[in-house]
Amino acid sequence: MTAETPEPPAFLPGLDLSRILYEEGVRPVLDAAYPGLAYAAARVGSGSEVLGFDTARSADHEWGPRLNLFLADADAAALGPAIRELLAERLPKHVRGWPTHFRSDAGNELDPVSGHMTATDGPVDHRVSVDGIGSWLRCQVGSPTAELGPLDWLAVPQQRLLETTEGAVFHDGPGTLTAARARLARYPDEVWRHLLACQWQRISQEEAFVGRCAEVGDDLGSAVVAARLVRDLMRLCLLVDRRYAPYGKWLGTAFARLPVAGRLTPVLRGALAATTYPDRESRLCEAYETVAALQNATGLTEPVDPSCRPYHSRPFRVLHADRFARALAATVTEPALRDRPLTGSVDQWVDSTDHLTSSRLEVPE
Repeated sequence: MTAETPEPPAFLPGLDLSRILYEEGVRPVLDAAYPGLAYAAARVGSGSEVLGFDTARSADHEWGPRLNLFLADADAAALGPAIRELLAERLPKHVRGWPTHFRSDAGNELDPVSGHMTATDGPVDHRVSVDGIGSWLRCQVGSPTAELGPLDWLAVPQQRLLETTEGAVFHDGPGTLTAARARLARYPDEVWRHLLACQWQRISQEEAFVGRCAEVGDDLGSAVVAARLVRDLMRLCLLVDRRYAPYGKWLGTAFARLPVAGRLTPVLRGALAATTYPDRESRLCEAYETVAALQNATGLTEPVDPSCRPYHSRPFRVLHADRFARALAATVTEPALRDRPLTGSVDQWVDSTDHLTSSRLEVPE
């Protein structure tokens, strides 16, 4: 660093900064100006810190002392602008050395909206949002109360569910946010079983392609399909453990926290690093059998043989993952789900063989 660019303050996890911002900055202002106001204070929504994945690198944009305030919808409409203005005038300029003022690079064509912390002598352009709780939940998950039916669950991306249920709540006077987070904490049993069946179905549709690509001399294509299968196995492991999968940037980080990761990670790395089809097939089969045993251990179905076998008359070894899909689908009794095709949730459907080969453009009802 030069004299003109001082060393940044010591890194603190973003959730810690948000808690300090609330306790030392926002709460005193609200208590003085709006005594008795019912609100929740949290750090939820987008941002690596919400998932607990932030590092010092995160401080380069849209990271820092941030907070979400939630009021009843009517109170947010009536008081929101005044609260934001009041906080702009009265918030501390820094939290543990990190500025509470954010500037936007309006002239930056590549990143015109992201906020960057910077010092200011005037009012702070802070990152304390004020939202109606019902309106916010409707935008996040499609329901102002977070009460979802079976088909509603399928329409919500897992990243949105993570943004709503991870992070931290520092105060919740009405209890509405806490109750909503509890409702969304994990998939209901019937939805979970259906999505597990759909994830196994995805694997069954592509597991033979690794060998078929290699057979016609397309080793790159074989490796690409193998990478897709590795990704689907990682997402399946998260689902078996009843955890939501984040979007691509953080998938590996989330997977690494699973109990099975220590055993499975070297196998998956081997499948990705393989330069020959036999090695790639061997590593994938080891991974399939590990995850199949993990599925059997849930007790959701009678045990399914987890061993790999030939793909019909072709010289490829696969799991025949559809066996697990059928076994799980047979346990679903919810009328809205039991007769649905195994295309799954929005995360599964939009990147699936079914979607690519469907003759219709609309999602099946």
